[in-house]
Amino acid sequence: MGNTKSSAMSKEILEDLKLNTKFSETELCQWYDNFQKQCPSGRISPREFEKIYERFFPDSDAKTYAKHVFRSFDTNDDGTLDFKEYIIALHLTSSGKMALKLEWAFSLFDVDKNGYITKSEVTEICQAIFKLIPKEEQAQLPEDENTPEKRANKLWGYFNKADNDKLAEGEFIKGVTENEDALRLIQYDPVKK
Repeated sequence: MGNTKSSAMSKEILEDLKLNTKFSETELCQWYDNFQKQCPSGRISPREFEKIYERFFPDSDAKTYAKHVFRSFDTNDDGTLDFKEYIIALHLTSSGKMALKLEWAFSLFDVDKNGYITKSEVTEICQAIFKLIPKEEQAQLPEDENTPEKRANKLWGYFNKADNDKLAEGEFIKGVTENEDALRLIQYDPVKK
């Protein structure tokens, strides 16, 4: 364990990340080195995070979605992502565990962080997701989801809630796992070319 690369990262953070993510010590050390090179301050700002998303979605307007994703990952609400928050985010979004992804998706949709989702929050996130979808793909969407509002209405309908109701995390996860269409509506997967 005398890995000199891991000494740059505190042992507590390294052990915590090894326990709570699927990444090995070697992978974590490599991620840490890259993180330090890209973010010498040790923190990612919202603007830097937006730039990362812009590279992933070059044909889209990723700024709004990136802002919401950033908010959901900034667990200590300090306006930046440190290495630990960044790795946890990477793990949550790349993990094969659907339950973890849905817990994260709930936090993404819970815009005001009050522990519930409202229809207006669903609409706000659907608007951000819609901006990721290139115009030519938008034109090919089904009639009942070809605008952000229609997509939000369709998604909200899967939860059997009135427009002014609130949705708890367990209800959200149950509603999405019981309906493949709902799962598709809470995300955007770019069409592979």
